[in-house]
Amino acid sequence: MKKYFKHKLQNLINVSKIVTIHYFEFGKDFKTDGEAHDFWELVYAEKEDLICSANGKVIELKEGEVLFHKPNEFHTLSANGKNAPNVFIISFVCKSDAIRFFEDKKFYLDNNLTRFIYFILEEGKKTFNIPYSDPEAKKMELLSYPTLGGEQLIKNYLELFLINLLRNQTETKKGNETFLFRKELSSKPVNDVISVLNNSVYSTLTIEELCSKTAYGKAYLFRVFKAKTGKTIMQYYLELKIERAKQLLRENELSVKEISDLLSFNEPNYFTKTFKRLTGLTPSAYKRRTLPL
Repeated sequence: MKKYFKHKLQNLINVSKIVTIHYFEFGKDFKTDGEAHDFWELVYAEKEDLICSANGKVIELKEGEVLFHKPNEFHTLSANGKNAPNVFIISFVCKSDAIRFFEDKKFYLDNNLTRFIYFILEEGKKTFNIPYSDPEAKKMELLSYPTLGGEQLIKNYLELFLINLLRNQTETKKGNETFLFRKELSSKPVNDVISVLNNSVYSTLTIEELCSKTAYGKAYLFRVFKAKTGKTIMQYYLELKIERAKQLLRENELSVKEISDLLSFNEPNYFTKTFKRLTGLTPSAYKRRTLPL
């Protein structure tokens, strides 16, 4: 009897949720106040140019170009005051490593890529009740009788669009020699996490909140952070707090209880036990040892 090998297929890009699908026909003086959200958004200038911004940086989006806004990036959109533009916008959730390639990038789309945009729009119309040119719409309601498999095709078309765009930007005649996201991301996610931890040293932070702030999946963060630092995320976070506590103790302006409260420990006893476990000294003993007589 022949033995068959079942090859487990790897997903380069997996879109897990669709948030909105919009097609707008704006007036020449249209502009938004701006927003930020914890999912990806792509903006395609189908007709005429647009003026966009990302975290304060002004970006001119030419007709035929697509721009990506990464999660938690504040962004705005406006017409140029001269021409009335047609705009396609889709927002979605994707936690795959490869999606980070699109951060802070815009691209011109050829016909082979724009067809996926229209496929998504057509499936969207047959699946959801999409308000016409309503920038305030935040939720898509399913039609009473949606087309068969519409949601899956939207997901598939969007993934095909992203993969083909990625290929166009990275493939060479010798193969994919320039697609280095795995090497680049080996440090970037860790740096992103450490940045959030440093900014949260005086507060509390859950893993769920960390994932939301960094737009990475929990399992992925656990794996790459431990591989890069040799520590768990919460172990590293606790060590950051204790390092800050040591600094505060040396400055000799706050009591042990005040430092414990400032660093958001549940109670001073837990702070003291943690401090001693990581430094070998109680906070009071550390303070006596480091301050001049």
